[in-house]
Amino acid sequence: MNSLKQAAIDWRLVMMGTVLAAIALVFNVLSGGLFMSPENLYNIAQQTAVVGVVATVVVLVIVARHIDLSVGSVMGFVGVLIATLMYTAGWHWVEASLAGLAVAIAVSLYQGALTAMLGVPSFVVTLGGLMSFRGAAFLVADGKTQPVNDQFFQRLGGGFDGAIGVTASWVLAGVIVLALALQMWAKRRAKASYDVPNNPLWLDSAIVLVPVAIVLGFVTAMNNYQIMNKDAPQGIPIPVLIWAAVALVLSFIVHRTRFGRYVFAMGGNPEAAALVGIPVRKVTLMLFALMGVLITIAAMVSIARLNAGTNSLGTSMELYVIAAAVIGGTALAGGSGSILGSVLGALIMQSIDSGMLLLDVSIGVRYVIIGQVLIAAVVFDVVYRRMTGDTV
Repeated sequence: MNSLKQAAIDWRLVMMGTVLAAIALVFNVLSGGLFMSPENLYNIAQQTAVVGVVATVVVLVIVARHIDLSVGSVMGFVGVLIATLMYTAGWHWVEASLAGLAVAIAVSLYQGALTAMLGVPSFVVTLGGLMSFRGAAFLVADGKTQPVNDQFFQRLGGGFDGAIGVTASWVLAGVIVLALALQMWAKRRAKASYDVPNNPLWLDSAIVLVPVAIVLGFVTAMNNYQIMNKDAPQGIPIPVLIWAAVALVLSFIVHRTRFGRYVFAMGGNPEAAALVGIPVRKVTLMLFALMGVLITIAAMVSIARLNAGTNSLGTSMELYVIAAAVIGGTALAGGSGSILGSVLGALIMQSIDSGMLLLDVSIGVRYVIIGQVLIAAVVFDVVYRRMTGDTV
């Protein structure tokens, strides 16, 4: 017991993982085993990827004591623009995507500048953006659906050819397992070299075995799903790989760069951050620019999955990404949050929605339940911080 108390374990993430497992088990029983079927798990994985990509950067925005209510509308605008350039203007998908990226960054910098330079609350700025860019999404294509026909681009969204196959999935799983084991070994060696007490070997091994089991279980499920009329199982869907890559890059930024440290310092105490020389305005602009980059990635994955760009793309997405961040432990007061928490939060949100869909729950009831889940997450966050003495 003393070893567990002294170990560097994020118990909030442990609780979130337990909640996710409980949700999966309950819905699996209620749906007669459909929820845990390879097909449904494959669908949940690729559907969660879009929300998960945006939620990773929304975590940082909230940590810095800002908010972005326009993410869904901007994604819809950028997605329709990319699809229109590809279908109507005949652009190559790379050129169209780069144009969409430029527009997304320009939009994000515009909103960020109003907040950073003029001091307009991000809530007000992005609330206006929520309405304005939803209208812009309609104007770009005059409300018409823009098909996406490029076969390579369509793979980015999953679907028939949107996975890497069985062999590549197992190879990737092996690389991840090896990396986790080497990371544990490197941490133990580094502690020993500085005469820092290590956890018992059994405890460190148990901590590593949990993600190893998750990785192997996930790959097994993906490799057991085979689309009708296809010769081989799917393997890991490409949208999940994109989401994982984004999460790894954002985690590196948070833990290994000056920018990441600045974001958390600003969220902890903006006035003190400015007094010690942190360029608050510049960091805020960079944060919003990063938002534009990830919104573009999410837009590309979304229109590739739907094979079309529509003006309704991203509707209500702001609810899901903010909920994913908060459920994952991001404090709305700023200063605290984690990328891994946003991953768990996005999976919890999508699992609840998917489970209710399997049970044929009406859309009205689904919205009511999802809204109450968000409130429950905030209540839990407040109670948890009071119990642990965290006042951030």
